[in-house]
Amino acid sequence: MCGIIGIVSQQPVADRLVDGLRRMEYRGYDSAGVCTIDGGVLVRRRAEGKLTNLVRELAAHPAPGNTGIAHTRWATHGAPTTNNAHPHATGEVALVHNGIIENYKPLREELLAEGRQLESETDSEVVAHLVSREVENGASPEEAVATVLPRLRGAFALAIAFRAHPELLIGARLGSPLVVGYGEGEMFLGSDALALASLTQKIAYLEEGDWVVVTREGATIRDADGEVASRGITTSGASAAAVEKGNYRHFMQKEIFEQPTVVAQTLQSYLRPAEGVVALPQFDFDLSAIRRVTIVACGTSFYAGMVAKYWFEQFARVPVDIDFASEFRYREPVLEEGGLALFISQSGETADTLAALRYCKAAGQTIAVVVNVPTSSMAREADLLLPTHAGPEIGVASTKAFTCQLAVLAALAAHMAVKKGRMSREEEAAVVRHLLEAPAALNAALNHDDDIAAMAPLIAPARDVLYLGRGADYPLALEGALKLKEISYIHAEGYASGEMKHGPIALIDESVPVICLAPSGPLFEKTVSNMQEVRARGGKVVLISDAAGLAEAGEDCLATIEMPQVHPLIAPLVYAVPVQLLAYHVACVKGTDVDQPRNLAKSVTVE
Repeated sequence: MCGIIGIVSQQPVADRLVDGLRRMEYRGYDSAGVCTIDGGVLVRRRAEGKLTNLVRELAAHPAPGNTGIAHTRWATHGAPTTNNAHPHATGEVALVHNGIIENYKPLREELLAEGRQLESETDSEVVAHLVSREVENGASPEEAVATVLPRLRGAFALAIAFRAHPELLIGARLGSPLVVGYGEGEMFLGSDALALASLTQKIAYLEEGDWVVVTREGATIRDADGEVASRGITTSGASAAAVEKGNYRHFMQKEIFEQPTVVAQTLQSYLRPAEGVVALPQFDFDLSAIRRVTIVACGTSFYAGMVAKYWFEQFARVPVDIDFASEFRYREPVLEEGGLALFISQSGETADTLAALRYCKAAGQTIAVVVNVPTSSMAREADLLLPTHAGPEIGVASTKAFTCQLAVLAALAAHMAVKKGRMSREEEAAVVRHLLEAPAALNAALNHDDDIAAMAPLIAPARDVLYLGRGADYPLALEGALKLKEISYIHAEGYASGEMKHGPIALIDESVPVICLAPSGPLFEKTVSNMQEVRARGGKVVLISDAAGLAEAGEDCLATIEMPQVHPLIAPLVYAVPVQLLAYHVACVKGTDVDQPRNLAKSVTVE
């Protein structure tokens, strides 16, 4: 959520600041703004809504200057109005902020008691005034920031510009990511490497508590104690072309169709086909000694964890707990000695998940993370880093990250089973063979895109939709419902098929479509029985199954979607495709903003 970019240069920066914001639109936002320094004046331009509104404002009222900061805001404190949009400014200081200042109320009251005028409802403006007060009292920019940062509680990434010092910017981070970009005669700050991809590939990642002074010549980084610190400069690999849709209508559509490729790329890192074995990255703990697995995640990543629970318990015979990250710490979980805490996150920066990781680390758990950003905070704090290699995911609704997470989790569960002596080499080779079949099966599933698009108008008028699945297809039912809610704004719920008669069946009537995920196999007959219960009450069934399943139970359905016949191990990856495409095409029929659905942010970096 929110996007930050700053540039110190010898050339005008406004256009490049806006371009950086455009690269961060996928993070989600509801207002945007720019502030430059020109002739000793802070020039600020802000607008509600989409970035195009800010572009129009800048066309009418340019923002000259060779140093500046910019921001896309996702509202927390205060409505998404122009007054609440960033940058916030005083006569001396302009500031952009990602995160939440938890103690902003007493700080705000302190400032108001001094007679200072605040124009917004935000917590962020308070920080601008605190820094400005120090500057007005004669402090240098560095002294002002060093004085204010220890007073802030919560999470923040900050970029600060100073009216009287156009030669520098100051950045700081605690709980929210911030990177430093190195150019030729210019320097950059950004929320992530992708924001800076068109500007530089040379990136340094600030660590927790760091703050940095950037000038055209370079950067001086200090740690939380104020001591000068060295942070390695890496090549980001972020592609300036990564935010292009190509021939696709939306990023989400592009990313759905990238899944065969990125799942194959991910599996290449974890499988040795010639030997028929799973190979994980290097780590220095004994996986066979793990006695319990605790999985923690949010949203779509949580549903990937639910599928993984089946795999860990079936393959490795290890008990698994799974929690929403937002609830995990607050139930004060009992964490046994010798446990593995497994965290799943697309960004690796999700605030709730990161806080849970640190809780588990303090409790002596071994930490494993499945992330799509190998330089993220979670990745850097893990004992075992398991990257997903999905590439940048721009659409807010996660698609390719989910299937890549499933691929990694299947490999990890199989590897643990082997290490624990629960899976023979022959069984491991079979797992490898089935996982290697996944990309082709995903391609086969995508071949039914036109069929799914054709049936989307049947679902679009519904106010409520139910999804049903058994076993590992139950988490897919939850994921399908989430996707439909996220981008089409239709109320949807996912249920374990057998739970229908324990309450949800009361919702069934002729206006409620019921999406059944039911690959043929040992659980198929029971799911068909649940379908008959729906039909008997006038419900309209959409059956997603393979040819054998459709031949047996496809009659009298509102619609059917055929999937390739696959081994149960990879069925969750394959059946992700139709629920993603169904949500996508329904949203297109309804005309919603597929890539940037209302009220949602890609990376939730506040609790």
